[in-house]
Amino acid sequence: MNANGNEVPEQVTLRELSLRDGLQQTSSWPATEQKITVIRRAYEAGVREFEVGSFLPAARYPQFADVRKLIDAVAELPGATSATLTMNERAVQDALETPVGEMVISISATEEHSRANIRRSREEAIGLVRSAAEARERTSRSPRILAAISMVFGCSISGEVAPSEVERIIAACKAAGADAVAIADTVGYAGPAQVREMTERAVAVLEGAPLVVHLHDTRGMGIANAAAALAAGARILDGTLGGLGGCPFAPGATGNVAFEDLVYLCERNGFATGIDLAGLIAARKVLAESLPGENLHGALARAGAPANIHWRAYPASTP
Repeated sequence: MNANGNEVPEQVTLRELSLRDGLQQTSSWPATEQKITVIRRAYEAGVREFEVGSFLPAARYPQFADVRKLIDAVAELPGATSATLTMNERAVQDALETPVGEMVISISATEEHSRANIRRSREEAIGLVRSAAEARERTSRSPRILAAISMVFGCSISGEVAPSEVERIIAACKAAGADAVAIADTVGYAGPAQVREMTERAVAVLEGAPLVVHLHDTRGMGIANAAAALAAGARILDGTLGGLGGCPFAPGATGNVAFEDLVYLCERNGFATGIDLAGLIAARKVLAESLPGENLHGALARAGAPANIHWRAYPASTP
């Protein structure tokens, strides 16, 4: 309740990943200044969490060659946090030389995907979390460490994934020094019941440590799954402007959950995002103009928010 006796909506954090996850499969990418404009426009709309790239060899991944410039750009915005994918020890060292706010370390829920994706066993990947935590202690930097577990809801290589195995990996990542854990529907296999169960399990294992839920809309279930995650206690969700991106293991996938649609879902379910949809659509337009050959998705951009009813942080029940 606030001072006027009105109920204050619970806050949800939405992480915008279009400049990292969103650029995994595009045939071109925005120029650095265009990326910075997207960040600034989204920031003006209320977005505060940005994943801006990856510390990978620029010769192989030129779309991320400007990651340091984007980290610096986010650092100039009060209250904003940048995140980067850090796939190995060299990437950790590179990240710790910057003002990045979060190092994202990829862990696979299955051994087969781990070796195919990062050429490491799962235990070796968890070891990187431990190494990153130790390296952080030796510097003046203090970025969060997010252990991002992929293929949680089913693996494109090995099939079914037992929830108990995901729980084991979550606990191991936390013990290794992860500040937060993400569970990802990497290839869009999940349905709402599965997402709700796994989210509840993850929340219980983390015992108050932050949980991020990362969903893909490959089979049109992204928003339904996000609603299930919210109902199960998730309060941090990932998305990309226009649903850009998608996993290389799912050809033809429409990518991540559209960030704009996530905003509407959360607000309509009574959770405050602090994000202005009109400003967000303006940021999306900049991104679309910088990627003329790419299709952007999302219902909100097409239909718009209702103009004649109250929908922002809509209460669960009304008198």
